[in-house]
Amino acid sequence: MLAIERHETDAHAIPGREVRDLGDALVLFDPRDPDPFWNRMARVRWPADPDAFDRRLTEAIALFMVLGRRPHIWPSPVHAEPADLAGRLATNGFRDIGGGHLMVLQDRDACAPVRPGEPDPGVTLQAICRPSDAAPGDPEAAASVLAASFGAPPDRVLELAADLRRTLDDPRIVLSVARADGVAAAVAKATSFGGLTYLSSIGTLPGFRGRGLAGLVTRHALAAAGAPAADTIYLGVFSGNVPALHLYARLGFVSIGESPDLLLA
Repeated sequence: MLAIERHETDAHAIPGREVRDLGDALVLFDPRDPDPFWNRMARVRWPADPDAFDRRLTEAIALFMVLGRRPHIWPSPVHAEPADLAGRLATNGFRDIGGGHLMVLQDRDACAPVRPGEPDPGVTLQAICRPSDAAPGDPEAAASVLAASFGAPPDRVLELAADLRRTLDDPRIVLSVARADGVAAAVAKATSFGGLTYLSSIGTLPGFRGRGLAGLVTRHALAAAGAPAADTIYLGVFSGNVPALHLYARLGFVSIGESPDLLLA
């Protein structure tokens, strides 16, 4: 679990974000973007003793204040310390802004590469492994899919596209794009290093849902990443997203735990 939490934090640091290892926690910090998603504390392993816990929480809040960011903590879905970390944070004014499940791939065969002829007619798959693989407008198209999928405001599309461009400069990143009748309709990203692969940014335009595109781009991204059979492959799913939980279960993933996402009110 420690390895997954470190890997996910390092993956989100690409490109240009900072990771600070405090020994008993990791802090992800984006010096450009104050969005809490990019500014958070994870892999928290704090003492259970009430006085020692309170001191550590006070120090953590002070660090966020110095960084100019709202205190934001992602408890581990499995091994957070103390075991009642989420409850203690809630008592101290943190509120859940929407947590999720951590899912790990157990059945690699269920997430096999897409076979030739498998996509519906009119659906094509593209793997973008480096900036030269992307045609002009591809990052904007992928960013539009993500913005619509996750409810981001339209004015965030250009920022998302710029972030994707910087991300594709990193050889550890693969972006899969599914087009339906020429329209970018679904995307997925795979980040691979250190024996782990993190699947993220998986989304489908609302008008194209129900056609199996999310499953296609997930499998395509994993295959394009070339993750060895021994790799640990994982992803996150928002709490309450039942269709996504069912989809990833069909692809061989199992939830190993659910945790809140806590922001100081």
